[in-house]
Order: sequence, then C-alpha cells, then structure tokens
Amino acid sequence: MKNWSKIILYAALGLAVLVLWVIVTMKKDQQLIQKPEIIVHVEGKDAMVNEVEINDRLMMARAYDTKRSIDDLDILNIEKLIRGMEEVKDVQVYTLLGGNWTIEVWLRHPIARIFNANGNSYYIDSEGYTVKKTNLHVAKVLPISGYFNEPLHHQSVSRIINNDSLKNIRKLDDAFHISKYVCNDPVLKLLIGQVYLDEHGDFILIPIVGDQKIIFGSAESENAVENKCKRLVIFYQEALPYEGWNKYAEINLKFDGQVVSKLKTWEKIAEK
Repeated sequence: MKNWSKIILYAALGLAVLVLWVIVTMKKDQQLIQKPEIIVHVEGKDAMVNEVEINDRLMMARAYDTKRSIDDLDILNIEKLIRGMEEVKDVQVYTLLGGNWTIEVWLRHPIARIFNANGNSYYIDSEGYTVKKTNLHVAKVLPISGYFNEPLHHQSVSRIINNDSLKNIRKLDDAFHISKYVCNDPVLKLLIGQVYLDEHGDFILIPIVGDQKIIFGSAESENAVENKCKRLVIFYQEALPYEGWNKYAEINLKFDGQVVSKLKTWEKIAEK
C-alpha cells in the first residue's frame, strides 16, 4: 500500500512540474522583448561609448524589436554586432525571466591618440588595437603626431606586424610600444607631454617641463623601448636636478647604452 502511495505521489509531482513548465513556456511566448539593461565596464577614466549610444546603434541596426516575442531575440547576432564596434573589447548577452535581458560590455582602454599626416586621428588601446575617434568622446591620452600616412580603423599591432601587405605601417607598432611604456612608467607619464614622428622615421619625445628635444629614434622592440626609457629616467633623476632643466637643448637616446646630451649655447642661456 505504501509503495502505491509513493508511486501516486511521484506521479502527481511529475505532472505538476510538467504543467508548470507548459504554463511558463506559454507565458514566455506571450512576453515581448523589453529594452535591454546595458552594463558598461570601463578600464580607467575614459569611456569611448556609453549605454545610450550602444542601444541607439542596436536600434539603427534593427537588432531587436520590442513588438516581438522574447523567443525571437537573436542573442548571437546582437553579440556579433556589438563585438564589431571598435570601442568594444568583449560582450555578453543573456536573457532573464519576465522578458528582460542584459547586455554586458567591456570597453577598450585608450592609451594614445595618433594624428596622421592627413589631419585624421584615431586611438590606440592598451592591447594595440586602433579605435576610431568620435565627436562625442575625447580621451585624455598621450598625443602622437607626425608622418603617419595611414588612415587606420580597427586594426591590431600584432596583425600589422604579421601581415606583409601592412609592413609599410610598422611605425604604428613603434608608437604603441612607446606609448604603452610611457603611460605605465610613474616618472615618464608625468614628464612626457607629446610624441612626434619626424620625416626621417625618428620619434621625438616632447617634455612637459623644459624645452629640450628628446630624440628617441626607433622602437624596434619592447626591450629597446624599455632600455631607452630607463636611460632617460636615470638622466632626469641624476643629471637634470643638478644641471638645471633649461641647460640642455637636446637629449639623444639613439646610441646603445648611452645618453648623448647637447648643451644650449651660452648666448641662448643668457637671453633666458
């Protein structure tokens, strides 16, 4: 008798679960797509795009329709659309109960802004990807200008290095390594205000304090950049406090293991 009671009880529970599942499924079919909750994760202070702009872009692309059922929501397509935005590093889209759904976005972190020879500009992020400039957001990052001739969008430094057809824009790789080191060094990020690429292919660092020209040269590798930057920091810490910020006209880092400095003429010093 007890066994029959257990069988009847389990059967009743199974039937209740089945009925509940049918009710939830039928109700879900009637649920319309709501406006998504958009969560934007920003590394640093500069957000290149916000929640409103992401939703506006989705609406323009007709990625979702609030008059349709939540079952019609194409999550994979929405993730693909958002991941195609240059400002976006990663994205996850997931649905919740009641017809609600969430978009979670991780943004790229800009570290430098390239101004090319054509007057156009774009950003480089902390992973070496280029990000187009918009009129809505301006990031306070290291400006790099000069003889860059390529209007680039959504490229990565690693792709440029490994693609023979893109070898002519290798200077973007150099700019990335320099800006990455300068932005992460506690001394240089306070001292260097701008970087310039001259017509000979040499990078020139322009300090915030003092008017000397720092000839950096090329940046063939991360190790080369680190070596030159360390020499510059030592020079700033050990030489300039005793000699004065305005004594040198030029600081040259192009020679291996050396810092070659050029004094201003006495006439120019006297004029100051």
